[in-house]
Amino acid sequence: MTDAIFRREGDLLVPSGHARGPWDPGAQHGGAPAALVADAVDRLARADGMAVARLTFEFLGPVALAPLVVAARIVKPGRRLRLAEAEVVIDGRAVVRARAVLLRRGRVSLPAGTTRDEPPPGGPPELATASAFPAGGEAEGFHRTGMELRFAGGTDYGPGPALAWFRFARPLVEGEEPSRVARAAAAADFGNGVSRILDFERHLFVNTDLSIHLHREPRGEWVLLDARTRIEPTGIGLAVSHLHDEDGALGIAAQSLFVEDR
Repeated sequence: MTDAIFRREGDLLVPSGHARGPWDPGAQHGGAPAALVADAVDRLARADGMAVARLTFEFLGPVALAPLVVAARIVKPGRRLRLAEAEVVIDGRAVVRARAVLLRRGRVSLPAGTTRDEPPPGGPPELATASAFPAGGEAEGFHRTGMELRFAGGTDYGPGPALAWFRFARPLVEGEEPSRVARAAAAADFGNGVSRILDFERHLFVNTDLSIHLHREPRGEWVLLDARTRIEPTGIGLAVSHLHDEDGALGIAAQSLFVEDR
């Protein structure tokens, strides 16, 4: 079995058990295909000196633990702004759709003090506490063996807001280096899990989408989520995560949540 989360077989990306999610043993964690899409979109952007400023995913249903195809393309060209679209397709059916805003990279003269790199809340990853997903379910999964997790600022998997550092625990695609944007997307999909306010055994609170806004790319391997979740008795929720790396803030992420009793 490959040590990577995915391996390439021609045009297909074949998932290993490290892509599995917590809700269904036959389905992937949303962060796994999101990272693949982010990587593909980032390649489009970098080819022409652009940067990914916003990336929005719509999960059209469970993403089966099955071979898939990722396709990305520019749908609105431009010198300063471009729009890109991407799909994850399994057996001819789209299971994830994404849309991205790409902005031109350049140098801008800014007044002193306009940008500030502040330390991440809760301290750096080396001072955070290594943690494992709560026991139960399959041994391999994106949340268990695909990503490394460390809680900061005295937070943990208990209910409530969380400060959680993430990095890939293994290659995203065998023999390939993931892009910085892929690292951000992989971590961002964990917001609703680490800041949960409901019990995994009693409730389903799955995100139907993921929107990421970046004012810069992550530097280094680690991405921190400063995450909070709100859930209403109507069965709708929202998880919002402020994204940081070891140098400071880099963007925000939001997830709409579908909630129901198990």
